[in-house]
Amino acid sequence: MAWVFLLAAGIVEVAWVLSIESTHGFTRLWPTVRCAILGVSSVYLLTFALRTLPIGTAYAVFTGIGAVGTVVLGIVLFDDPATLGRLVPIALIVGGIVSLRLFGTV
Repeated sequence: MAWVFLLAAGIVEVAWVLSIESTHGFTRLWPTVRCAILGVSSVYLLTFALRTLPIGTAYAVFTGIGAVGTVVLGIVLFDDPATLGRLVPIALIVGGIVSLRLFGTV
């Protein structure tokens, strides 16, 4: 169950990161409220994963999901460049996440 919470926390983290731009430097009230709620929610979900998983593993996977998800959605939704110099490191992060899931935890 900890991995489900960790995956949910990572997905909410991606939503949080993508919501930051709409705040316009935290000058717009409702986008800022949404951004804050998403940020707090992602960390709250992470705390449930930390009940079982080692903190180093959980945080590495959490930030990895956030990084990979943000880059992929940036490419898909915002026409960010999909260069080899961006995709190879993202593939390495995915490999690290999979390795931590298979070998690095309880």
